[in-house]
Amino acid sequence: REDLWVREGKILNPEKLFFDEKGSADVQLDCKDSIIAPGFIDVQINGGFGVDFSLATDDFKSGIDLVSQKILSHGVTSFCPTLVTSPPSVYHQVLPQISIRNGGVHGAGILGAHLEGPFISKEKKGAHPEHCLRTFEEGAFQDLLATYGSLDCVRIVTLAPEMKRSSEVIRELTKRGICVSLGHSVANLSQAEEAVQHGATFITHLFNAMLPFHHRDPGIVGLLTIPAGRRVFYGMISDGIHTNPAALRIAHRAHPKGLVLVTDAIAGMGLAPGRHTLGQQVIEIDGLNTYIAGTKTLSGSVATMDTCVRHFQEATGCSVETALEAASLHPAQLLGIEHKKGTLNYDSDADFLMLNDGLYVQATYIAGEEVWRQDALGM
Repeated sequence: REDLWVREGKILNPEKLFFDEKGSADVQLDCKDSIIAPGFIDVQINGGFGVDFSLATDDFKSGIDLVSQKILSHGVTSFCPTLVTSPPSVYHQVLPQISIRNGGVHGAGILGAHLEGPFISKEKKGAHPEHCLRTFEEGAFQDLLATYGSLDCVRIVTLAPEMKRSSEVIRELTKRGICVSLGHSVANLSQAEEAVQHGATFITHLFNAMLPFHHRDPGIVGLLTIPAGRRVFYGMISDGIHTNPAALRIAHRAHPKGLVLVTDAIAGMGLAPGRHTLGQQVIEIDGLNTYIAGTKTLSGSVATMDTCVRHFQEATGCSVETALEAASLHPAQLLGIEHKKGTLNYDSDADFLMLNDGLYVQATYIAGEEVWRQDALGM
């Protein structure tokens, strides 16, 4: 019901303007009853619109530019391009081409890469190619560095905590400010808790590619009820396919403040059904279902972030604010950037959306500048 004041790309405290500077607004915009919400942050997106972040191509940069431009219409103002398990040569070629940058008319901001694998469990590899999986050898952290080539632009690493020597790797990554996520794993609860003690703070797509909840050993899912003092966030693909709405409700009720919506989108997002890629694998898209070709193994999603927000709200019956926070505030807290992104607080970046009551994006703003708007024709 109030005004949002923006100056020089930041959200402004108007008191300073009124009382100290005796100023007023240069430009006024009628938002016509829209909901104004912080821009969405997608911390797990493998590609989209025919672009696959796990394929080393000569024009990788133009691919990442295309995706960052196109996701503005889904309300995403910053993201972590995600690479699935790949041979070292792919990391060595692709990672130097990913640069952390602010968003703008050119597209959503890049917060750093999310490396999902190759240090994951064979039993829960999901759509990751088995021949590229790796374990930690002696000098585990050096091994990881040799595999990836560089950690300069890396923001999140997903690994399986039951692997030998994973504790030292988690400690080293955390020390460098890299978020460690647990996923594609057969870890039991005590292995998962130990990983959290060493600094892991995230769970990659909860319920998918991990042991199902068992009452005698809840596995990674048990981290949702971890005692106070340690915050664990968890990603969920709320597309109506990867997780049953009841599972979404259970997780949300157990730990509402930790839920982070992710798309886990693959190259086929935004394209017609048919065959597409995910790293080294061929993927078959049938409606909203995505499978490794010739199997029934789910592989990423083709859902957009705004669809996930709407589905989450519908499935859980949560408030609009709660649904929006799961795509903005929570991922910002996970990455430790909540002082800049994920809220509409004074002095934070003016990355925000205008949505209608059905939570469809009407316009996207980055640093106070309009970067996308639904045109009058409803295109």
